[in-house]
Parts: sequence; C-alpha cells; structure tokens
Amino acid sequence: MDIYEIIKKRRSVRSYKSEPIEEEKLNRIMGAALSAPSAANRQPIYFVVIKDEKIKRQLKNAYNGEWFYTAPIIICACSIPEKAWKRSDGKNYADIDATIAMDHLILAATAEGLATCWIAAFKAPLIKSILNLPPGIEPVALTPVGYPLNIPEPTYRKPAEEIVQTI
Repeated sequence: MDIYEIIKKRRSVRSYKSEPIEEEKLNRIMGAALSAPSAANRQPIYFVVIKDEKIKRQLKNAYNGEWFYTAPIIICACSIPEKAWKRSDGKNYADIDATIAMDHLILAATAEGLATCWIAAFKAPLIKSILNLPPGIEPVALTPVGYPLNIPEPTYRKPAEEIVQTI
C-alpha cells in the first residue's frame, strides 16, 4: 500500500477486536512516530503506551466513550513545551510537533492493518494524574490502537476550492 492509499484508508474507528497487537507492529508504529519532523529538530514529544487494563479503566474518568477501552492499547501523545522551539513571535511548537508525531503513528498503524481514533476531548488534569506524567509534560492527544471490528464509511471532505488558495 502506498502513502496515498494509506491516507485514504485511514478512518476514525470506534469498535475494536480484543485481539492483541504484535510487538513488531507496535514497534514499527512507534518508530514512525519517533521519526516525525519537529521544529528545529527539538523533538519535544513523549508517548505513553497503555496496555494495563487497570489504567485503561481509570481513563474512563477522563474520557467516557465506552468503545475507547475495547482496544488492546491506548496511546497518549504528549508535548514538552519547555523543550520546544519558539517562533520569533513567541509561538511554541510543542503541541504541533506532538501532533505531527501522532499523525505519523496513526498513518503507520493504518499501514499495519490497525485502527485508531484521534481523541482530544479529555480531561487533561486527570490524564496527567492517572498516567503519572512528570511535570512539564502535557497530554495532547489519545488514540486507541487495535484491529478494527467495523470500519466506517469515508466522511465528507470539503472541496479543495474551499480550503486551498494558490497565489
């Protein structure tokens, strides 16, 4: 599958098989995340791979989608703002860098036949506490990772004319 097929195939999946993920696949998708570019190559990112059922159950207090906990793995992508590059106007790129890494992870998971669903609507203070994140590490996004039970149809995409300007 080439990169364009992977991009078109990626879906936000909300139903997962209980089948475990092979360590080789997990290592490859994490390698893809760690290969992501970052501003000034600062790499202000941190990942937590959650396999422990007890911790997954605790996460219900921070995000309540029941389908979320059915995946064998949940991954939390974090940023480290203090380590990030800052633009001359003060814009901190930590969250952007974490987002790019998460996107690499999600596309790599798709290439491996795995499914994901980008989650940002969580209670960050609870995530920090449950995952025992060190000071200065901020959760940016979560995703379940697993084999899909059902794959949804593609969602509507705006036409290029609405969102692309060529000058």
